[in-house]
Amino acid sequence: MSGSLTIVGLGPGPAQWLTPAAQAAIDSASDLIGYGPYLDRIPTRDGQTKHASDNRVEIDRARHALQLAAAGKTVAVVSGGDPGVFAMAAAVFEALEAGDPAWLSLPIAIEPGVTAMLAAAAKAGAPLGGDFCAISLSDNLKPWEVVTARLAAVLAADLVTCLYNPISKARPWQLRAALELAARHRDPQTPVIFARAVGRPDEALRILALEDAIETAATADMATLVIIGASSTRLITRPGEAAPWVYTPRSVTKSPCATSQGRT
Repeated sequence: MSGSLTIVGLGPGPAQWLTPAAQAAIDSASDLIGYGPYLDRIPTRDGQTKHASDNRVEIDRARHALQLAAAGKTVAVVSGGDPGVFAMAAAVFEALEAGDPAWLSLPIAIEPGVTAMLAAAAKAGAPLGGDFCAISLSDNLKPWEVVTARLAAVLAADLVTCLYNPISKARPWQLRAALELAARHRDPQTPVIFARAVGRPDEALRILALEDAIETAATADMATLVIIGASSTRLITRPGEAAPWVYTPRSVTKSPCATSQGRT
């Protein structure tokens, strides 16, 4: 068994946000495996085979990658953003744990990438300057009750909250429901960032008050990363028509129980 498997983060989109280590793994791979739109971001070259698949077959994709590596191929599994954040790294290890024991001898490496919340935060200022968390609103792999229980807990703890997979055609109501839950713990003027396709030609960044974000939740899509500020998150206005900077101070002066009174 002389093959290998590398799980690669492509970053949010721009080539300059792809790390040199990730690019080297892609360049050296005999086989590239991933969701079709992610593979489309990689130029085709002679001697390299692309294996594209749908977005909801992560475990099948992971098994295929492990089988190719076990057959001696140099395989790169690609994810957008960072492969360890709601992406393919966990799927590969899930398949590895339940799969052929021979796969345990494979050399497996993970090359990190710039995840969407970091790209979005950098565009907006420093909203992640204090404590923060990330939650996926998708209920494909966990019950919605689990999503809301976790979201309520982090909102009560007064963490800045980054929402991945906020909305889709199959679940167009979930982002509004999440923002309405946030309104029980946050002031109506709390900054909320809608960051869509950051770094790509169709990039759009909107900074809204929470009460306005609730009313415009339906304008988000799966390419949107939503950041809900903490009670301490602030805006710094700029001259002219420039968007304000958003930042969360590093220091905390009040306990969470003093800022989360369960507003209704």
